[in-house]
Formats: sequence, structure tokens, C-alpha cells
Amino acid sequence: MTESATTTQHGGTVPVPPGSREVIPGAGPAPRPGERATLRLRDTGDDEPVRYAPEWLRLREPADATARSYDLLDPLRIRLANPPRRADGLVIHDIGCGTGSMGRWLAPRLDGAQHWVLHDRDPYLLHFAAVASPRSAADGSHVTVETRRGDVARLTSDALAGASLVTASALLDVLTREEVGALAAACAGAGCPALLTLSVAGRVELTEPHPLDREITEAFNAHQRRGGLLGPDAVTVAAEAFAEHGATVRIDPSPWRLGPGEAALTEQWLRGWVGAAVEERPELAARADGYLAERLEACAAGELRVAVRHSDLLALCRPVDGAA
Repeated sequence: MTESATTTQHGGTVPVPPGSREVIPGAGPAPRPGERATLRLRDTGDDEPVRYAPEWLRLREPADATARSYDLLDPLRIRLANPPRRADGLVIHDIGCGTGSMGRWLAPRLDGAQHWVLHDRDPYLLHFAAVASPRSAADGSHVTVETRRGDVARLTSDALAGASLVTASALLDVLTREEVGALAAACAGAGCPALLTLSVAGRVELTEPHPLDREITEAFNAHQRRGGLLGPDAVTVAAEAFAEHGATVRIDPSPWRLGPGEAALTEQWLRGWVGAAVEERPELAARADGYLAERLEACAAGELRVAVRHSDLLALCRPVDGAA
């Protein structure tokens, strides 16, 4: 990647600071206005840039798996065990599945036969997801998968007919209020619960504290809201949208806690985080360059620890006739 290249984090493009090392696509900020970058992830031959590289998704997968809320699994299991329940097992729709990390985390934690429907706009990532999908549930029951290219904006209750569960990871914060409303309406119309994990919460803590931490955080959060995207407001908006449809909603924290063992992920995250802040507030550039260099030096020395706050949401929509 050259000095004039761009990178992406949670879906969009931002300039890579001059002199910086290459950033994996996926590690930098928000999408272009009007573009649902989570579901349009890779070059499809129409001059669109790469949105998420499998390398970035693999890099973050262990941190994602550790961060997701285990406390939401018990109420979810209770709901899935109660009737109405499909005789042939659970049908789980994974929206914006990427390389399928959500299925690899969740399928082995649920009992019973499962059929996963993996949705993404990127056929390249769908291939990764299908090949690396889990084959057995917690009790040894069989797990099968199918893939569908699709756009969350077109998701309807008809598309979710017969679904037992809708899942997504790192999705809500790159949607608009209207798209989140449509997702909630689709789940409610299908009568299925939704487990929506790892939405950014807009809070970051780094050790040792630095005077620029707050300014970088505020600028990054503003960047996440570009083009009407929800960014750190996503979980609150989603909770309200599901509640309006009569769902019982629970929110749990799911922070990344990054230390010396996650140095590669921390480095990529830092570059994207600071790069987005500078794109939003160019007047930060001179100070941010030294800030980034200092933080990267501490990361390389094993001295930096970062908590990146996320939230997980479980929405238990009311069952409807014929719902799983």
C-alpha cells in the first residue's frame, strides 16, 4: 500500500497517514454516505474498493469471541427450547456474516440440529464462511449451512419466514435508523429473536491515559455517524425499535480487552481509529501523528492495554403463528 492509499474500518475508506505501515482493509472507518458497507464488502468488478479483507476478519475473530456476552445465551437458549419449535431443528439467519465467525462461535453453544443461512453481499467472503462453518452443535447434532447474497435493506419478514433466530456481528453501527427499523420489523414480523453483537459503544480506554484520548474518541465517533449512520448510537436505537414491536430487549457489554497477546490487532485498530479521527477533524493531524507513534511504540513494547467498548443486544420478539 502506498502513502496515498486508503483503508477501512467498520466499512469505509480513510487515507492512510503518510509513512504508515500497511493497514489491512477492514481496520479503518465508516462507509460512503448511502452505502451499506458491511454487506458490500469486496471488489465486485465495478471499481468499488475492498471493504473487508478476510485477514482483518480473522485477526479480530479471537477478540470478538472473547468479548461476546455469554450472559445472553441462557435467555436465548430458553426461548429456543420453548415451542413453537421446528421438528427439524433451528434455522438461524446470520446477516452480514463475513467469514462466518458468528456461526463458529454460536453454533457449538446451542443444542440441537441447526441450519444456518449466511447472508452477505460478498461472494468471496460467503465462500470462506461456508467452507469454515461448524459441523456440529453443543450436543453433537448436525449443523448445515447455505449462503445467500443479500442486502439488509431488503430484508423482510417473508425472507425470515420459518427462522428460529437472526444473528449479526459488528453490523448495527454501520446501519441507518431506517435500516435498523426495517431489521426490527422483519424479525418481529417473523416472530424470531435477534442476537446482535459487538456494536461500537463510542468509548475507549487506553493505558496510560493521554491528553488526546478524548479528542480522538470524539472525532472517531463523529466519523462513525457520517452519512446518517448510527455509529455509537446504534444499540440505543435498535433497542427502541425492537421494543416498539413488543420485543423484550436486553443489552450487555462486550468489550475488546487488548493486551500484549493481541498486539497485531491493537496495531491495526489504532491505525484505523486515529485515521478516522483525523479524516473527521483534519486539524488534529499534526498532534495525532505523534500520538499514534507513541501508542504504537507502547504496543510494540507490550506496554499498551486497550478496552474498546461494544454492546450486545438480545431482542426476544413475540412468537407468531408458524414461527420457529
